[in-house]
Amino acid sequence: MQKRDAVVSLRDAELQNRLTGGGGDDEAPRQNGTGKKHAVAATDLDPMHKSPCNQSKMLVGLDILCLFLVSIPFFVCEFKVVVAYKRGFFCGDTSIMYPYMESESIPDSVLISGGIIITGLTIALGECYRVRYRGVHSRAFVRNLYISTLYKELGSFLFGCCVGQSLTNMAKLGVGRLRPHFLSVCNVSYASLGCSPGEYVSDFTCKRKDKMVEEARKSFFSGHASFAMYTLLYLAFYLQARFTWRGARLLRPMLQFLLVLLAVYTGLSRISDYRHHPTDVLTGFLQGALTAYWVAFYISSMFKTSHICMSPTSLSSIESPLSSQQTDC
Repeated sequence: MQKRDAVVSLRDAELQNRLTGGGGDDEAPRQNGTGKKHAVAATDLDPMHKSPCNQSKMLVGLDILCLFLVSIPFFVCEFKVVVAYKRGFFCGDTSIMYPYMESESIPDSVLISGGIIITGLTIALGECYRVRYRGVHSRAFVRNLYISTLYKELGSFLFGCCVGQSLTNMAKLGVGRLRPHFLSVCNVSYASLGCSPGEYVSDFTCKRKDKMVEEARKSFFSGHASFAMYTLLYLAFYLQARFTWRGARLLRPMLQFLLVLLAVYTGLSRISDYRHHPTDVLTGFLQGALTAYWVAFYISSMFKTSHICMSPTSLSSIESPLSSQQTDC
């Protein structure tokens, strides 16, 4: 009986130990699982932990907002929200006595469509070629490389267009310089005003009351010259950065010369059409050239050096489609 009781007691002790150990083993996973759930919940509730994709989308929205803001002065002028400054003139001033010409050598529609289509189409074809044949890579959250590269380059180009035209229209409204054909559009003469030579005339009334008189007060500086110089010089910069074929040594400089020549001709035509004074055109050239240089070298990724991915950590970071860095992995 004593042996039997001892065996039963030994079995009871082993069973109790197993139950105790198993309970501890079963409890540990439950605790670990609970800890993981709490960790995940804490991560989700952390306001600083956000998806890089969502952050990049917010940056793209910010880029679009910036593009809209820099366009406001342009639309203010185009929709006649603000009128130009009412500037007078000196009696006998021959610089505003030129006749009004109905036709223009390069109309606004040709200038805008030509500048945007030529430059935009060239950039689109060039970036598509680079993606297709040059093995360009990007860490942008937009996985389509064609859309990502086009968004970067065309976005930078359009941003420069908006900045340049906003500066031009702001100057037109603020300065209010009279065009060379102002007296012809106003339909007045020095004799009809009864002024003496050299006298400054500020109180006069034009015999015509239409938008042509308002436009005749927007001579400084030339929008044609600034827009043509920006779009075509920017395209020349793009060819310098992307046209890497060495088969013909003088082909790229020849194309760049033709682009700048076309821009210069556009500005000079405004003088022969009596739309602008020579200083208006020169200032437009300067403004367009500076804007093209600024956008090409400091905003666009054309002349940025490539970053080589060296660690898995760098692969996990995601760029905005308008990021100025170019990644080759």
